[in-house]
Amino acid sequence: MSKYLLLALPSSVARSNDPEDAFTTLTGAVSSSLNKNDASIHRFPIPEFKIGTLDALVLQADELAKLDANVESAVAKVVDVLTSTVGEGNAQGHKTVNDKPVGDYLQGFSWNKFKYRSDKSIAQLLESLQKEVISLDNDIKTKYSAYQQVKSTLASVQRKQTGNLSTKSLAPILKQSDFVPPSEYLQTQLIAVPKQLERDWIRSYETLSPMVVPRSSREIQRDSEFILYSCVVFKKYSAEFAIKARAAKFTPREFTWSEGAAEQDEREARDVEAHERRLAGETLRLARTGYSDLFQAWAHVKALRVFVESVLRYGLPLEFVSAIIQTNTKHAKKIKAQLDAAYNYLGGNAFGRDKHGNIKDDVGDLAAGMLGDTEYSAYCYFEFDAI
Repeated sequence: MSKYLLLALPSSVARSNDPEDAFTTLTGAVSSSLNKNDASIHRFPIPEFKIGTLDALVLQADELAKLDANVESAVAKVVDVLTSTVGEGNAQGHKTVNDKPVGDYLQGFSWNKFKYRSDKSIAQLLESLQKEVISLDNDIKTKYSAYQQVKSTLASVQRKQTGNLSTKSLAPILKQSDFVPPSEYLQTQLIAVPKQLERDWIRSYETLSPMVVPRSSREIQRDSEFILYSCVVFKKYSAEFAIKARAAKFTPREFTWSEGAAEQDEREARDVEAHERRLAGETLRLARTGYSDLFQAWAHVKALRVFVESVLRYGLPLEFVSAIIQTNTKHAKKIKAQLDAAYNYLGGNAFGRDKHGNIKDDVGDLAAGMLGDTEYSAYCYFEFDAI
C-alpha cells in the first residue's frame, strides 16, 4: 500500500524566497539518500482562499481534522462495499479517481474550481464538503443494505435448492399420494430424521404425542445426512407432535401440498437471482462512483488543512510551497527523519531545542498537551495511506 506525505514549507527555505526554488530545495532534501524508485515528489498546488480571523482559522483547523477522519472512514466503508461486491482480488481495479489510479490523481492534483469554488470562504467550503460526504455515505449505505438483504434472500433460496432434507425445498420431492386425503381430523406430518437416529424414530414416533396413527410412518427420501419420513397425526395433536419431535432432535418440515409448487419455487429462485445480479451491478457502479467522489473530497479536505495549517504556522503574506511525496511505509520514516533534519529549525523557539537544533525529548509531554495526539512537526506535515 502506498503512503503519502503531504507537506508545506515557507518559500523562505530557499535563499531566493521563490516557491519554485523552495520546491527544488525540498526535492533535494527528500532524494539526497534515497534511490530513484523509493519515493516520488510532486507539487500539490493549492489556491488562495478567503481568510477570516485567527480565531476562525483555529476553529476551522479543528473542524477540518474531524472532517478528514470522517471522509477517511467513508472511503474505507466504500472499499469494504467494493470488496464484498466483487471480491478482494478484484476490488483494487475499481478504486480509481476520475478513471485514474489514485497515485496518478494525487500526483497531478489540482483544485476543482467548478465543484469547490475557491472564491468561497473556508467556512462555506467546509460546509459544502461535509454535506457532500454525508450524502454520498448515506446513498452507498442504503444501496448496499438493499443488496445485502437480497443476497441473504438468495442464500436462503439456494439453501432450499441445494441443502439437505432438513432445509431444502420439498416441492420437487413430494407427490400428492404422500399425503392423506383432505380430512377434518387427520394430517400428514413430515419429519427429517438424522440418519443416526433412524431407529429412535421408528421406535418412538407413535408415542411422541397422543393420537398418532400406528404404523403410519413412511420413508419418502434419504440423503447423506437425513431421512424424510411422513406419518399421520390427528390435527388436534399436530402442534404437540411437532414440539415433541423437535425435542427428540427430529426436524419437522412444514409443507402444504399444491399443484405447481415446484415450478413456483423455480420461478422464485430465478427472480431472486435476477434481482441479486441487478442490485450487484447497481451497487458496484455506485461504489465506484462513490469511491471516486469521496476520494476527491478527501484530497480537497487535505488541501484545505494544508492551507489553514500553513497560514497558522507561517502567517501572511501567503508565501509557501506545498508538495506530496509518494512512498511506502518502510521509506516514510526515513523521509520524515530527513525532513526533520533539514527543517526542524522552522519550529523556532516554540519548543526547547538542543545544541543541534532538535526538539528536546523533555518537552514531548508539553507538545502532546498542546497538539493533542498529533505528533509535532516543525513544519506543516500530514501522512496518510491510499485506502
